[in-house]
Amino acid sequence: MANSAQAKKRARQNERRAAVNKARRSRIRTFLRMVEEAIESGDKEAAQNALRVAQPELMRGVTRGVFHKNTAARKMSRLSARVKALG
Repeated sequence: MANSAQAKKRARQNERRAAVNKARRSRIRTFLRMVEEAIESGDKEAAQNALRVAQPELMRGVTRGVFHKNTAARKMSRLSARVKALG
């Protein structure tokens, strides 16, 4: 357990940051799930729109440090390939 005042403060900060990051990650997953559902429904137009909305969310997660840049790029690449394959 944290003994010094500084360590106690860092523990509090880490707790808050973890909650914020968890919310961000959850929000991004929701947007990705919307793309997945649009792909499964077979509606290319809806899938393209969902992907267009999800991309900035995912990249914002990279900027905020929630996801690694390559992870986001891989997810976007795979999703866009699946959307493109619809038709």
